[in-house]
Amino acid sequence: MAGAVATLREGIALLTQTLSEVLLVDLGLPDGNGIDLLRFARKVGGDTQCLVITLFGDEASVISAIKAGARGYLLKDDAAADIRNAIHQLLQGGSPLSPSIARYLLRGLAEEPPCVGATPLPKLSEREIEILRHVVKGFTFPEIGSLLGITAHTVTTHARRIYRKLEVRSRAEAVFEALSRGLIDVD
Repeated sequence: MAGAVATLREGIALLTQTLSEVLLVDLGLPDGNGIDLLRFARKVGGDTQCLVITLFGDEASVISAIKAGARGYLLKDDAAADIRNAIHQLLQGGSPLSPSIARYLLRGLAEEPPCVGATPLPKLSEREIEILRHVVKGFTFPEIGSLLGITAHTVTTHARRIYRKLEVRSRAEAVFEALSRGLIDVD
């Protein structure tokens, strides 16, 4: 079902009535924060893929949205064609990010050394690390499978193991955790 709403309350009501494959969320809603809608969608939305499209590109907004369940993050000044392509990418297992958001995340993570002694680093297999490196570069699961000579289903199985080991729920969160913990390097 397709629908458009303008408030947090209406968004929650719509998600309560029907599950959507894709949810486009603005963070600046007149009666609340889109982060709350992302959390609600994650709680009740099953496999709903959430894409943030907003004016807010600050660190707190980006990190909060990813932790709340956003699978992608675009700024409203991106061209309409980029948003349309981002939705297709999202549905194919990608995590679309505005170039400025991706640059910001990568720069911020590269400047922070991994925390020593905080929590033990999860043990990822060589194949899982290889898949994560391709995910960081923006490849979809079918593309990664083709590059590695394995099926997209096998890539998905590895991704589930990566998510479990990193204790995350999305590709964007996995990239964030892997980079921030120093499990993979940015080439």
